[in-house]
Amino acid sequence: MLFKLLFAPVLGPIEGVSWIAKKLLEQADVSTNDLESLQKQLLALQLSFDMGDLSEADFEVQEEEILIAIQAIEDEEDEDD
Repeated sequence: MLFKLLFAPVLGPIEGVSWIAKKLLEQADVSTNDLESLQKQLLALQLSFDMGDLSEADFEVQEEEILIAIQAIEDEEDEDD
């Protein structure tokens, strides 16, 4: 306790930044599971493939991951209804 009080002026800002970073990561996790966000990622992936920035193998792997995530969200929404 004494250590924490003595170093509060130094560690306080660091702990604050760490807390903010954790909150941002939590929010990012929520938004990555958003259906609209996943659909945008799929579109961006398709554009990258069409422009030749992505190999077919990489495209197929990433596309499958996104489609599985979209299906999981849609299944979850169906269960809620």
